[in-house]
Amino acid sequence: MSKRENISMSVIRRLPRYYRFLTHLKNMGVTRISSKELSERMGLTASQIRQDLNCFGGFGQQGYGYIVSQLQEEIGNILGISHEYKSILIGAGNLGRAIAAHMATAVNGFRLCGIFDNSPQKIGISLAGIPVQDIAALDEFCRREKPVMAVLCIPREAVGSLSDQLYSLGIHSFWNFSHFDLSMKYPDAIVENVHLNDSLMTLCYRLSDCGQPEEKQSPTGRG
Repeated sequence: MSKRENISMSVIRRLPRYYRFLTHLKNMGVTRISSKELSERMGLTASQIRQDLNCFGGFGQQGYGYIVSQLQEEIGNILGISHEYKSILIGAGNLGRAIAAHMATAVNGFRLCGIFDNSPQKIGISLAGIPVQDIAALDEFCRREKPVMAVLCIPREAVGSLSDQLYSLGIHSFWNFSHFDLSMKYPDAIVENVHLNDSLMTLCYRLSDCGQPEEKQSPTGRG
């Protein structure tokens, strides 16, 4: 698929949501839906949906709407979810375990082929059917398997030197759960940052902003 220019990240970030809603509709047996009906389900305007989809070509017919299965497949193709890009995961702690399980079951365009850690307690265990290897084996594994993406589930202080190693091995795409700013270090890298605490603090702000009452405790600590 040729590279598409001048499509905003806000549009791109809505595509997985379209795909998720359409998959749900398809599983419910819905065969056709109008932009108005889809907008009501997703909390967007019909105009916004049409504008987003028009960035990638013509979909649907005026007065008829969208064929759900066809639109779902088209958006899946745009997202590239059938690629199965080879990926590795660094960090087999609690977060790494959850991410490995998710990647093994979700349709997302990536195939996890290796997991690495430096803890003797974790090396040798199996996550999502993949044995955890010693981080010392990373170079040899990457030269042999040629993964293109790395999932970073390690502390911020460990990312600096490890990212140099990964970048030199040809990995220039990262799903980054650390708080290390890889985009500043490697401007040409493709980085998707996931800051769980940022999301939680945003939720906290929204609760505070709407006047959510705080739970009060008695002096003894009992409610």
